[in-house]
Amino acid sequence: MAEFTVNPTRFDPYKNFKFRVKWDGRYVAGVSKVSALKRTTEVIEHREGGDPSSSRKSPGRTQFEPITLERGITHDPAFEQWANKVWTLGAGAGAEVSLKDFRKDIVIEIYNEAGQLALAYKVFRCWVSEFQAPPDLDANAGAVLVQHIKLENEGWERDTSVVEPAEPGFGS
Repeated sequence: MAEFTVNPTRFDPYKNFKFRVKWDGRYVAGVSKVSALKRTTEVIEHREGGDPSSSRKSPGRTQFEPITLERGITHDPAFEQWANKVWTLGAGAGAEVSLKDFRKDIVIEIYNEAGQLALAYKVFRCWVSEFQAPPDLDANAGAVLVQHIKLENEGWERDTSVVEPAEPGFGS
């Protein structure tokens, strides 16, 4: 059975509820949900004329799925400011888009139950393709207002400089 290298008595995998998102060198307030990081590699089937009736398979183009970030609405304008880089109402004909810095690299950090950084992923060349400011409003509901952005990206990788933390114990 595979073990954690630094914490050999730990058998439980990390939980999905302690995380933070960072861009432009600062943490983004209130992010409560991040969709999965997913990539898909196209399968190319081929065969030579003298091969048996079955095909061979080779990897083709790899695509990275968009990532959705959700958070409760506050006065922090980070989501809206980034979304406005792609399109801004009233900016004038031909000036609705600001392509100078509409792409950002982001970092998704995952923490263990003790609040120690356990994993991190770098996501490259993200830009906002969808922005939802307020969700549906309902006078009969008692829910939090949640906004979301959908980030197109050109790939991600695990940050291997983040290593397994030595977990604290009582009296340690």
